[in-house]
Amino acid sequence: WLRETFEKVFSRDWEDMDMKTVYSIAHNIVKLEEHTVDGHKRKLYVHRKGSTRAFPDLPVIIAGSMGTASYLLKGTETAMKKTFGSSAHGAGRAMSRHAAIKKFRGTEVSKKLESRGIISKSTHPSVMAEEAPEAYKDVESVVESVHGAGISLKVARMAPLGVIKG
Repeated sequence: WLRETFEKVFSRDWEDMDMKTVYSIAHNIVKLEEHTVDGHKRKLYVHRKGSTRAFPDLPVIIAGSMGTASYLLKGTETAMKKTFGSSAHGAGRAMSRHAAIKKFRGTEVSKKLESRGIISKSTHPSVMAEEAPEAYKDVESVVESVHGAGISLKVARMAPLGVIKG
């Protein structure tokens, strides 16, 4: 779906745009994994809601909002010991979608992003309103928390250039 969307937006075949998957992992899942608990290896169903895997040296992506940075981090042994190899997967909402739609106008959100050099495309303005950057927590604080705790370590900060909302 994403590649086809890029084809429509840029009027080019995705193969010609040198698009590559950097890392593909689900969030909000339940997975059977082996972890050490009280010194013993145990098979556990790890339920990650609002989180993602943070296994040692594997990528961890913490997404910001449409208008803020996102981060690439790497998982750690500390995460394995303290959080069953889990880390936050995003800044998290500070406001419900319903509240955001009431508070923000999608066209204004798009204009504000554009004024900052961020191109946006959406199926409907209300989609932009519900995802307004102000509806999210501060990604910098979230990243500093997991980095400071040694759960995930910062590798790269990425600024948005374009946003596609369906």
